Amino acid sequence: MSQSAGVAEPQRITYREACKQGIRAAILADPRVFLMGEDVARYGGCYAVTKGLSAELGEDRIRDTPLSEGGYVGAGIGAAIAGMRPIVEIMTVNFSLLAADQIVNNAASISHMSGGQFAVPVVIRMATGAGRQLAAQHSHSLEGWYAHIPGLKVLAPATHADARFMLQPALDDPNPVLIFEHVMLYNREDVLDPAVTSVDISTAKLHRAGRDVTLITYGGSLFKTLEAAEALHAEGIEAEVIDLRVLRPLDTPTLLASVARTHRVVIVDEGWRSGSLSAEIAARIAEAGFFDLDAPIRRVCSAEVPIPYAEQMERAALPQVPTIVATSRELVRGQ
Repeated sequence: MSQSAGVAEPQRITYREACKQGIRAAILADPRVFLMGEDVARYGGCYAVTKGLSAELGEDRIRDTPLSEGGYVGAGIGAAIAGMRPIVEIMTVNFSLLAADQIVNNAASISHMSGGQFAVPVVIRMATGAGRQLAAQHSHSLEGWYAHIPGLKVLAPATHADARFMLQPALDDPNPVLIFEHVMLYNREDVLDPAVTSVDISTAKLHRAGRDVTLITYGGSLFKTLEAAEALHAEGIEAEVIDLRVLRPLDTPTLLASVARTHRVVIVDEGWRSGSLSAEIAARIAEAGFFDLDAPIRRVCSAEVPIPYAEQMERAALPQVPTIVATSRELVRGQ
C-alpha cells in the first residue's frame, strides 16, 4: 500500500498472466465465447496460460480437445459460422501446419466464397518463436507465412497491454484473427497501466523516437531491439523503434513516416530471410519511400537453418542484440 496516496501500488505480472486475464475477461463478458485446444483445461495449457480457468469457468467454456489440429480447428471454424465466438489454441506454430487447410482454405476463404453470407469470427492463438531449446519442430517463426493470406488478420502482441487487450477486438472482428505469442515473452514481467483499457488492432506502435535509423520489429524481437537502441544511444546514434504489432494488414504509413524522419532502416525479424515478412516490408519501403532512403535497407533475421536444439547454436541462429547494434552502426556510420 502506498503511504502517500493510500492506494495499492500497481503489481507486476507476467505476460502469461496478461494473456490469461484477456481470455478470462472475454469469456465472462460474452456467453458465446469459449476456449478450446490441446491440454488447455485440466493441464492448464502448455505454457500455463489457462491454468485454473477450467476450475473457475467450467469445462463448457474451457474445452480440452483431441490431439488433432485439423479436427478441432475445423470445429472452431464451424462454431464461429454457427454464431459462437471460439478462441482456438494451437500449442505451437509448427503444429498449425496440420491445420493449414482449415485456416487457409476454409477460415480465410469462406466469407469470400459465400459472397459475404457467412462470417468466420474465430480467433486462433498459438505460441511462436525460439529460445527455449525446443528444437526444430517447436521453435520456428511462421507467422509471416500466414501474413501472406488475404482474409486473415495477423497479430503479434509483444507488450503486456497488447497481450491483455488485443483479444477482445479480435473476437469482435467478423473475420478470422490469428494471434502469435512469442514463447520467450511468457515469463516476462511488467506492470499493466491501469489507464489502458483497450488497444486497437490496426496500427503499428512507435516505442522510441530517433533521428538516425529506424528499427522495425515485432513480437519477441521487440525487447532485443529496444536494448540495441539503448546501446546505440550510448554511442551517439539515436534509433527509432517501431513495433509492427499487426502483421496483416501492415501499417505501411507509419513505417514510411518513420523512414522520412531517419532515412535509414534495419528490419529485425526472427523469421528466415528468404521470402520473409522482412522482405515484404523492405519491398514496400523501397516502392513507396525510395527517395527518403540515404542507405540500403538492412535486415537481421534468423539463420537459414532449422532451429538447433543446442543452446549455443540456437542463440547463434537467432537475431541478437550485438548483431542489431553492429548492423545499425554500419548503416549509420559505414563502419
